[in-house]
Amino acid sequence: MRETTATMPKTKTHSGAKKRFKLTGSGKVTRRRANRNHLLEHKPSKRTRRLAGRVVVADADTKMIKKLLRK
Repeated sequence: MRETTATMPKTKTHSGAKKRFKLTGSGKVTRRRANRNHLLEHKPSKRTRRLAGRVVVADADTKMIKKLLRK
């Protein structure tokens, strides 16, 4: 007969966070900029270019986001 050991269940990653944030190799958290999803026709090209690409999340938010990502 096998003995059962009481183990904690695995914690789940926050579904919303894993879609919005990525971790770099050095452990920084990156995100997309807001206002680049839709209604782009009336926004100036200068603005849409500025909003392109990924940026590093502010230090104040990094700890909380890593907790949601279970990292």
